[in-house]
Amino acid sequence: MVVAVDLGDHRNPIGAELAEFEALIEAAGAEIVDEVVQKRAQVDPATLVGSGKVKEIVERVRERGATGLFVLNDLRPRQRTNLEKAVDLPVIDRTTVILDIFAQHARSREGKLQVELAQLRHRQANLIGANSALSRLGGGIGTRGPGETKLEVDRRKIGRRISVLRRALDDVRKQRANRRAGRSNERLVALVGYTNVGKSSLLNRLARANGRGAYVADRPFATLDPTLRRVHLSGDRSVRVVDTVGFINALPAELINAFRATLEELEDADLLVHVLDASSLDWERQRRSVEAILHELGLGEKPVVLALNKSDLVADPPPVPDAIPISAKTGSGIALLKAEIERRIA
Repeated sequence: MVVAVDLGDHRNPIGAELAEFEALIEAAGAEIVDEVVQKRAQVDPATLVGSGKVKEIVERVRERGATGLFVLNDLRPRQRTNLEKAVDLPVIDRTTVILDIFAQHARSREGKLQVELAQLRHRQANLIGANSALSRLGGGIGTRGPGETKLEVDRRKIGRRISVLRRALDDVRKQRANRRAGRSNERLVALVGYTNVGKSSLLNRLARANGRGAYVADRPFATLDPTLRRVHLSGDRSVRVVDTVGFINALPAELINAFRATLEELEDADLLVHVLDASSLDWERQRRSVEAILHELGLGEKPVVLALNKSDLVADPPPVPDAIPISAKTGSGIALLKAEIERRIA
């Protein structure tokens, strides 16, 4: 069962946020049986929703046979504990869902280290009152991935494990820096954008990749590890293009911190290609979210080319000034994008 409180934020309408949250839940492997949305000026400090709504949730949980409560809004430990006591079900927040998807998709040692570090940091921040829920989670969402055997360790053990992971990721960062130092003088272009906008498909199209292409899947966060390919522009000129992890609105701080080693590729980039989904009605909110995260990472001043991907799916692409309509699937607009990359690099 999905629960959300609508606080009337016009910049982030509850409909778009809720649809995205439910898509994430399904991507994590759960089936949604019901949703409860309450309009309030502010969340209830004790249970997030009001006491009357809690009673309604308990009744609907019984009717629908729900086995978990997914909560869209940020939860304080006290609110989580009180909700768990009332409904007698594990309460799973948005960050836990995202981390679970990351755990499913982590392939490299670096990716697994970063996911486990993010899981433990989130668990550490929410340890108060969490023990009862953790014991009931079983093998479901929030228990997957490298950190699954450490669910019920105490705060001290979590702290020690975090220190080990930080040292391991520091080694990864040094190795990555050494590899970057040994690279050629070719310019670096980084693909950035919201999750599932088609960055990996675009990289494959640009690099004309077949057997060694970047991993592509029609689901959130299919790409966690950066993929680097050489892309020919014109004549004897080429650039290196890197595909990076997708962003999402209000990306959890644990993920930004854990994935800084991966996101260092963006710091070295001479140009960012911000990929938008032309077929999404929510493209404006997605664009704002990506720009906010880039600013948080100190990359807000990097030169940017806007690419409207999936333009083949709409009759009229969104009216985004200076954006280049493209389709990674059909190849439409790719020549124009390459020409713009070459012009900006020059």
